[in-house]
Amino acid sequence: MRIRLSKETKKRKVILERAATESNQHRSISQRKQIMVKGGRKMMMMLLLLVLQIVVAVTAANVTYDHRALVIDGKRKILISGSIHYPRSTPEMWPDLIQKSKDGGLDVIETYVFWSGHEPEKNKYNFEGRYDLVKFVKLAAKAGLYVHLRIGPYVCAEWNYGGFPVWLHFVPGIKFRTDNEPFKAEMQRFTTKIVDLMKQEKLYASQGGPIILSQIENEYGNIDSAYGAAAKSYIKWSASMALSLDTGVPWNMCQQADAPDPMVSF
Repeated sequence: MRIRLSKETKKRKVILERAATESNQHRSISQRKQIMVKGGRKMMMMLLLLVLQIVVAVTAANVTYDHRALVIDGKRKILISGSIHYPRSTPEMWPDLIQKSKDGGLDVIETYVFWSGHEPEKNKYNFEGRYDLVKFVKLAAKAGLYVHLRIGPYVCAEWNYGGFPVWLHFVPGIKFRTDNEPFKAEMQRFTTKIVDLMKQEKLYASQGGPIILSQIENEYGNIDSAYGAAAKSYIKWSASMALSLDTGVPWNMCQQADAPDPMVSF
């Protein structure tokens, strides 16, 4: 028995079939879009990881010393450096001073780190204004220059008390710059503070930053004879302490002929 559909019913049937077809098409397009979006996200993540790997590979430098020269990424370098003592100028002056240094032919900006300015009271630190060391180092990097960070923490530099904070004088039992436990404890604490700050900001060359060399102590060879045997043990301790901070770049001692390996001595 055949059932005849009215014209109106046939029209409704056609409309329903078209609607079903369009619904399936929309569903198919939506599914394809979802697949494309997911695939696109995966591709973007892969590209992002690749870019990050390339950036790290390009910016992180391997700095060593071969007893003849600093070696940066396998090549010996002859570098011309000059000093800018950041607290002796204002932050507004730094970009111009750094750029003029570069225009004058410098490759490296070297600066002491001024303990008395950064810790005027024990455990109360100042890294603002003229003492914004991080900002200063980053400006040197922005100009395309390396940095030699001379931590000391004795710096001389024609600076009051050689850069030592006055409160250090009153630490019980302390004797400066010799094999003295109270002094070594304070020296290590401040040196570690500075190194950790530089690491947090990724400012060592091993992290992609501009610092290619750090200095511990300063011109001690000129006075070490006055301290006798304690001077030698102090210098060995200073070198060992600095190396233990694992900066990923060499350390130097200034005017220290008997500086322990692998210290750079000049």
